[in-house]
Amino acid sequence: MSFYLQGKKEHTYDAIVIGSGISGGFAAMELCKKGYKTLMLERGPMRQHGDYPTASLDPWEIPNRNMVTSEEIAKHYYKQNRLSWWVREDHKHFINKDDEYDYEEISRFDWIRGHHVGGRSIMWGRHCYRWSDLDFEANLKEGIAVDWPIRYKDIAPWYDYVESFVGVSGQKEGLPQVPDGQFLPPFPLNCAETHMRERISKAYPGRIVTPARMANLTKYDPKKHLGTRGKCQSRGRCVRGCPYGAYFSSLSATIPVAQATGNLEIRPDSIVYEIVFDRLKGRASGVMVKDRVTGEILEFNARIIFCNASTVGTTAILLNSRSDTFPDGLGNSSGELGHNMMDHHYGMGASGILEGFEDKYYKGRKPGGFYIPRFTNINEATKQDNYTRGFGYQGGASVSRNIPEGILGEELKKQIFQPGQYQVNMTCFGELLPYHENKMYLNFDKLDNNGMPTIVFDAQLRENERALREHGVECAEEMLEAAGCKQISSYNEETAVGACIHEMGTARMGRDPKTSVLNKWNQMHEVPNVFVTDGSCMTSSGTQNPSITYMALTARAVDYAHRMVNDKVL
Repeated sequence: MSFYLQGKKEHTYDAIVIGSGISGGFAAMELCKKGYKTLMLERGPMRQHGDYPTASLDPWEIPNRNMVTSEEIAKHYYKQNRLSWWVREDHKHFINKDDEYDYEEISRFDWIRGHHVGGRSIMWGRHCYRWSDLDFEANLKEGIAVDWPIRYKDIAPWYDYVESFVGVSGQKEGLPQVPDGQFLPPFPLNCAETHMRERISKAYPGRIVTPARMANLTKYDPKKHLGTRGKCQSRGRCVRGCPYGAYFSSLSATIPVAQATGNLEIRPDSIVYEIVFDRLKGRASGVMVKDRVTGEILEFNARIIFCNASTVGTTAILLNSRSDTFPDGLGNSSGELGHNMMDHHYGMGASGILEGFEDKYYKGRKPGGFYIPRFTNINEATKQDNYTRGFGYQGGASVSRNIPEGILGEELKKQIFQPGQYQVNMTCFGELLPYHENKMYLNFDKLDNNGMPTIVFDAQLRENERALREHGVECAEEMLEAAGCKQISSYNEETAVGACIHEMGTARMGRDPKTSVLNKWNQMHEVPNVFVTDGSCMTSSGTQNPSITYMALTARAVDYAHRMVNDKVL
């Protein structure tokens, strides 16, 4: 893409970070701490820690019982509301409007977005689980896609580093498939969940019910958090943004640290069109940006560029960065850019009633319940014949009360204060294989309101995922039965790719430039001063929530880039 720049403004920095979400915030913090004058570009508006307008509202203060009107859904959220639980009145201001940034689908794709400084780090589920060599070696052992260019030993020290800053609560279990980390005290299992842990491990050794590992502070360390974070209050309002900074986000954690160095400049309302490639130097010279408010086209230059605009956002920018050297997108001689789209798939699980705890109470609304790590295809003893890879579960047990209709006054008060039964809910999260056929690409013949080509998705679950889903539901039912649950019911409603909001792949790491976009340092094979450390770098999807891995890869890549600068390679 070429532009005629009338009155072009040029600004030069040491580093540019595209995106301000979980990985972008970490990249900016690490670069700034190492002394780099860093520009952070965000396509959405400015938002600062504490700018959470509904965070302290009580339920009765939120309009429409927290439901968004059908008229507003039809106008603004017609795709994102296909996940019927997602768009709500108390956090709709964090969600991108579909009519402002639409996309095309060959196969249904649920693209959940938040365009503002902080990105989806305000909105994420906060589960943090390390990967192991079971994940990093799987492609090679099974002959699927390409081999990861790293192993657990390469990233383990960076998990340590990141977890110590993020603040991950959890309990050590000694499981090789989900390695232990640098944990704060866990949010403990309640009485029903503890009962489940005991009964399930007895009936099925190797299936462990452990407290969810969450990026919510159970202890506060003022030396790490500059006064922007505090201990979790267990209010259960995380989706609205946390004024206490109890959960990790770019706004409450990484950006304040970066700003404290004096090295960070944030430029919101900046839509990145392309990364400019200097053919003579063989590297990127800068970034072309359109100001979302004024429409002005600007160019910013830097020695190092980190791409952290999210899997879809980063890959769209790279695909749009066309030149004589790279006619199919920056660093895309392999042709893999945009392919190998992955996500986790869910919409499957089970629930039941656990009797016998009606006299037991708990206090607060802890941010996570339990996690059951993967237990299939771990070794020869757990090998499955009809599918590869595995699944894990997230869930919780809570007191449920079904108040009969028509009860009012004193009788209603009496019913409300009666203890109820514990209901257990388990959701199964499965791995999606890195199929080359699952992809996104750009329609250059259809431009959006900002002059960007329209993104097109073509990705779906396949035979391996469907077999995995059936077994995941079956295992959920048998574990609830082993725990003593009654009225067990299950579901298996196949979700579209994107629905889990863990989209990844499309600019994968690998050992061979002919089959991958990035090397083992998240550095583009063909453009050495461009690094990609958001979800697009992933070579397989694992079963674990991926954000803590993105952050570890980001910190590792910044460290490498810094060493290359010191060695005068970059």
